[in-house]
Amino acid sequence: METSPPRGPERRVAEAFIALADTLVTGFDIIDFMHGLAERCMDLLGVDAVGLLVTDQRGRLQLMGASSEQTRLLELFQLQNDQGPCLVCFRSGRPVHCADLTGPQAGAWPRFAEQAHLAGFGAVSALPMRLREQIIGAMNLFRIQPGGLDADTAALAQALADIATIGLLQERAIRESQVLSEQLQHALNSRVVIEQAKGMLSERHALPMDEAFTVLRSYARSSHQNLTDLAQSVVTRTTDLPPPGSGQGPPAPPEEHPPES
Repeated sequence: METSPPRGPERRVAEAFIALADTLVTGFDIIDFMHGLAERCMDLLGVDAVGLLVTDQRGRLQLMGASSEQTRLLELFQLQNDQGPCLVCFRSGRPVHCADLTGPQAGAWPRFAEQAHLAGFGAVSALPMRLREQIIGAMNLFRIQPGGLDADTAALAQALADIATIGLLQERAIRESQVLSEQLQHALNSRVVIEQAKGMLSERHALPMDEAFTVLRSYARSSHQNLTDLAQSVVTRTTDLPPPGSGQGPPAPPEEHPPES
């Protein structure tokens, strides 16, 4: 039995850029897009967690994606306390690097640094999501071990943030009747529904919140459904997702029969 050759680093990087640039797809889902960005950053950059903050229609930063429940809570803490590297990065438009969250570099945001350290992280970098002078958000890269990003990794991280920004702005251009802020506001509304669905699945099947989201997202992809639409059907109890490991997948599509001659 033949097996495919392993993908090299260059191919993985190329695939990531193609996926992030290609928003010309039916049913484009911003939440799924941002979560995919977080996953690709972890895969390509060797970081331990990723958080994504993007502006809403009023220009305020909102949580739009996180690689784990722990990271989601940490990003919310940053927003609620109005201090942290992502906020500084977004307001200045420049990268912010902190190689040691217990050192003097983190002195500008002590409450966030303490919370991040308690969560098990030793270093963080924040990169702007920008296109020229337009900044629509910031991306946080967390590492467990203290230490800075090397120049090549930092450059690749910024390139991933930039191409994701271009993808979001391209989606706005495609929908001529909408502006980016309206898209992001819709995504924020979708996030509320998704969080409700995660909570229901977590309680129903005794799952951690991270695993509940994985079940929801996997089911949406395997059944070719929009993530937000599936979450809404879970919340309204129209759809009952099976627990992981049950062997029950999404319903098979109806068989197509050739027309009778």
